[in-house]
Amino acid sequence: MSLLPALTGTGAAGTDRPDAVRFGDEAVSFADLAGRAGAVARRVAGARAAAVLATSTVDTVAAVLGGLAAGVPIVPVPPDAGPGERDHILRDSGADLLLNADAAPPGIEAVPAPRDSAPWPDPEATDRTALVLYTSGTTGKPKGVPITGTAIAACLDGLADAWDWTPDDRLVHALPLYHVHGLVLGVLGPLRTGSRLHHTGRPRPDLLAAAGGSLYFAVPTIWHRVVADPDAARALRGARLLVSGSAALPAGVFAKLRELTGQAPVERYGMTETLITVATRADGRRAPGAVGIPVKGVETRLVDEAGHPIAHDGTTPGALEIRGSTVFAGYLDRPDANRAAFTADGWFRTGDVATIDGEGVHRIVGRASTDLIKTGGYRVGAGEIEDALLTHPAVREAAVVGRPDDDLGQRVVAYVVADAVAPDVLVQHVAATLSAHKRPREVVFVDALPRNALGKVQKHRL
Repeated sequence: MSLLPALTGTGAAGTDRPDAVRFGDEAVSFADLAGRAGAVARRVAGARAAAVLATSTVDTVAAVLGGLAAGVPIVPVPPDAGPGERDHILRDSGADLLLNADAAPPGIEAVPAPRDSAPWPDPEATDRTALVLYTSGTTGKPKGVPITGTAIAACLDGLADAWDWTPDDRLVHALPLYHVHGLVLGVLGPLRTGSRLHHTGRPRPDLLAAAGGSLYFAVPTIWHRVVADPDAARALRGARLLVSGSAALPAGVFAKLRELTGQAPVERYGMTETLITVATRADGRRAPGAVGIPVKGVETRLVDEAGHPIAHDGTTPGALEIRGSTVFAGYLDRPDANRAAFTADGWFRTGDVATIDGEGVHRIVGRASTDLIKTGGYRVGAGEIEDALLTHPAVREAAVVGRPDDDLGQRVVAYVVADAVAPDVLVQHVAATLSAHKRPREVVFVDALPRNALGKVQKHRL
């Protein structure tokens, strides 16, 4: 089975458009892109692994595709990575080439972007490693995650089914190309479904609005900027589907998007290790915080601290575990991490806490390490309190953590970006919205919450 049928002409009903793939001002047809990727494939054949500085350019896409076609694992490197992070990724992955580069560290060969063309060796979707993506490194050095072609195909086919994604779509986004969201969904997705791709380069609301897409991918930070520009938001009324992911979408942004664009966004859930496993279907129920149901080929379950199943009642939080066709087999050269990551019966421990209702709809409470707070004998999800805080008109951003407390075990602490409002007002607002034991015991006002490139709050920095 071909991994990227659009590049052979079979994924888009045999048609090809001169602007099939656009990055900023540069546009290429599927055929032109295939030729450039073929030249890369010829150059990298036989390498152990090839790293690429993942700038948002057609050259990066050609480099990734060339590696896939040559059967050489591609290792995307964040273009803004510091020297320490970059060196770790290059050494840990075993890359012997650095693509689209004029210089490289010792022991690695720099390979400039080719300007010629070569036949496209159409890659198959196999169990061979296609990509090595790196985790964010919030709990230590980033870990390498080998992603196979079959996992990529399963993920994208599951999302095409969930979102009615077809060659008639035009996908628009401005996501970085070194994560699952921007690279696997945002680049390989169009090349598997045959839809056109327009990457705007910068995540500006005016650029997104002017692109005229039918399908939009963005993270909450970008959607927040879009609703802050009502004219740009209204210009998205012609879109078929607005997708949010990589972090929880605040309820206020969800409501504003629905008001300005005429449709509620759909949310989805995934990780580097699992790709996208849960998604709100295009024809499914859309609600703030709901990330949908498992895609085809994926199973999920909730367990308590002893590994016992937790009821799917929509309110009881549990540790989310996943297995299925999109899940990786284990970290690169990290046997200790692998033993901790998988259960004895083969389920992947996501480290996230979720609830699942009777219809199978998932809500992500947060990370077990930071977002499941044990206070006064209760188990409380930080995400629920954050959502309650965000319903107050003065609150723009909120992050909730548990801090050690001699009496309660942990006390609920809220970090808030807000207009003039007293802490006690916010405490009472939560107590009136949720159970009293879920109210913050402390409110800390900050100018901004620390976030990574995908908009996720970095709670370890609070």
